[in-house]
Amino acid sequence: MNKNSKRREALLYHAKPTPGKIQVVPTKAYATQRDLSLAYSPGVAEPCLEIAKDVNNVYKYTAKGNLVAVITNGTAVLGLGDIGPEASKPVMEGKGLLFKIFSDIDVFDIEIGTKDIEEFIQTVKNIAPTFGGINLEDIKAPESFEIERRLVAELDIPVMHDDQHGTAIISSAALINSLELANKKAENVKMVVSGAGSAAIACADLYVLLGVKNENILMFNSKGVLTKDNPSLSELQQKYAKDIKPMTLEEALVDADIFLGLSTGDIMTPQMLLGMAKDPIVFAMANPDPEIEYNLAIATRKDVIMATGRSDHPNQVNNVLGFPYIFRGALDVRATKINEAMKMAAVKALAALAKEPVPEQVNIAYGETKLIFGREYIIPKPFDPRLITTVAPAVARAAMESGVAKNPIEDWDKYEEELLNRLGSDNKMVRLLTNRAKNEPKRIVFAEADHLDVLKAAQIVYEDKIGYPILLGNREVILELKAEIGFDAEVPIFDPKNKEEDNRRLNYAEIFWKSRQRKGISLLDAQKWMRERTYFGAMMVNEGEADALVTGYSRSYPSVVKPIMQLIGKAPGISLVATTNLMMTNRGPMFLSDTSINPNPTADELAKIAIMTANTVRMFGMEPVIGMVSFSNFGSSSHESATKVREAVAYLHKYFPELIVDGEVQADFVLNSDMLKTKFPFSKLAGKKVNTLIFPNLDAANITYKLLKELYKAGSIGPIMLGMEKPVHIFQLGASVEEMVNMAAVAVVDAQEKTKKLKEFEI
Repeated sequence: MNKNSKRREALLYHAKPTPGKIQVVPTKAYATQRDLSLAYSPGVAEPCLEIAKDVNNVYKYTAKGNLVAVITNGTAVLGLGDIGPEASKPVMEGKGLLFKIFSDIDVFDIEIGTKDIEEFIQTVKNIAPTFGGINLEDIKAPESFEIERRLVAELDIPVMHDDQHGTAIISSAALINSLELANKKAENVKMVVSGAGSAAIACADLYVLLGVKNENILMFNSKGVLTKDNPSLSELQQKYAKDIKPMTLEEALVDADIFLGLSTGDIMTPQMLLGMAKDPIVFAMANPDPEIEYNLAIATRKDVIMATGRSDHPNQVNNVLGFPYIFRGALDVRATKINEAMKMAAVKALAALAKEPVPEQVNIAYGETKLIFGREYIIPKPFDPRLITTVAPAVARAAMESGVAKNPIEDWDKYEEELLNRLGSDNKMVRLLTNRAKNEPKRIVFAEADHLDVLKAAQIVYEDKIGYPILLGNREVILELKAEIGFDAEVPIFDPKNKEEDNRRLNYAEIFWKSRQRKGISLLDAQKWMRERTYFGAMMVNEGEADALVTGYSRSYPSVVKPIMQLIGKAPGISLVATTNLMMTNRGPMFLSDTSINPNPTADELAKIAIMTANTVRMFGMEPVIGMVSFSNFGSSSHESATKVREAVAYLHKYFPELIVDGEVQADFVLNSDMLKTKFPFSKLAGKKVNTLIFPNLDAANITYKLLKELYKAGSIGPIMLGMEKPVHIFQLGASVEEMVNMAAVAVVDAQEKTKKLKEFEI
């Protein structure tokens, strides 16, 4: 995508369909006059009076306890500098988005129109009663140090400047593990720091608490090493100034054990790296270009232990590993501040988590056979679901032990369960899916690429490195649309109706005819059908000229399924094909089957659908917990619809005893584990969180997923084809661009799995 197109896309993302990235959503009923009389006058007076009696009741009756202010004056916004409070608002909204999706913390972003320290501090103090915590953001140094120091001292709620402490906390965890791998002790290492801003000083401060000696730290700013005789240094920089003669960065790095970069790209040369001590630790965290490029560093020295700020290299130092969970733990015990003990607890929790066995869904997301603690895995990955249950409790415990917790946690098991429940409302599964696809992109045929939305989806797939699009359709239209949306990459385009494709089309037709000539297909039929995109695209996949096919945007589902079944067919050992939809619900991801193909499956077919769906759930890195739903509960009806579900469950219990599945059971019992446990304690699902529903017929499954999608705006990926020999997936008629991108990612992951199984079979 060219620069202008990328700019337009970013602006459209922020402007449409609703300006901005966050909104306020009611948490109470408001449908009736009675609801409104409780929400406002006269009912609202009662909690007001209770809070007036005891100000701590504000946490009981309002949203204060889960509300953080993200506050800035816009003086140091990303790499854009002093752009002002209004211009900083998109960044603050983005920070609010991260708080919500990673730790379920609500945010109001506050942009303050002053550069005066006292005015800023007084403004924050005046609005502080609204919030449970304050996240300071993008305030330039040295003012940021004084602002944070004063607010921490003068407010009784958690305050943290993430720009300072976020990188310090995450990189400190990386440092602990790097020192262990290098077999070095903190008190003995020599460290060189490139950068003397707020983040660099915060890192150095925390490293000193870990045992690194101040006298062993040489810090550089853009003018050189910090020396005692430099009158321009701030008070905080003076702390790391040394009584030495000026020297170059290369001279300082001779025999150094650690290089910390928070400055600018490409200032560290291979020669400098070669001059460092054995097993050098290099944290090159300038973005987007590190102080030394990752591949260059590891090519220069095989013994280097390296971290960067980039997601496309191992060991990304990403603040999202810290601030959501630090504030989560602080809020949950109603801490009066975020102190050094709480920061250090987060550091140690992150360091320890990197040594624990990694969940399969994380391995899958990052395309790894098995992530193991070592030089390329010294800190957890941002998508690790254990972060919230590891870091937040550690921070909460530290707050309690250091005496700043007003609401100590008593039942830690219950607290962990509450934290896990907070993970259900976001789209982590989509991020995991696309991240996995990016690890091994595949060639994807987009069969209707002369439709604008399909082409937009293909563009995103290409630019986000999810896959390599192959475009089918009218070549002139595709080229015109590509120019319109700024899709200037050279990607293959095929028009099945164009004479240029005569040889390919006739070859496909003959191959297809020979495979179906005893099933009523003539050569003329085959030649005619190969002019259709779905047939042509399917043959590309069959012949190994593409890895996957996505189609169906402009045609009804049945009309697309027929040619797919004719050309691709079922996988070996599979007797029926089905579909599942992955729904992003407020209780977490849910798989619903069969949503598109089998109108009234038998008991045997229901069991097969359940098994295929379970395999797909595992493909997404989850362990399936399957509810076979019905209008009946465990034999309460003898109707044939309930009976076949019961028989399917009996079959699964007998032949697949390891599978967590039960039924027939009503949907409300399946989704309410407490109710199920109370009424049917014998069920395999009692006390478990169901993530997969198998419906007795197509009506029930299709209606349910579409109701969820439209009534509750639940994100949907699917219908995902189950049981096909090749990776072929069908869009719903008129699917959105986002839905098509997600389906393309599914197709890539499906192709990865099928390739993997084929290799295993060949071995």
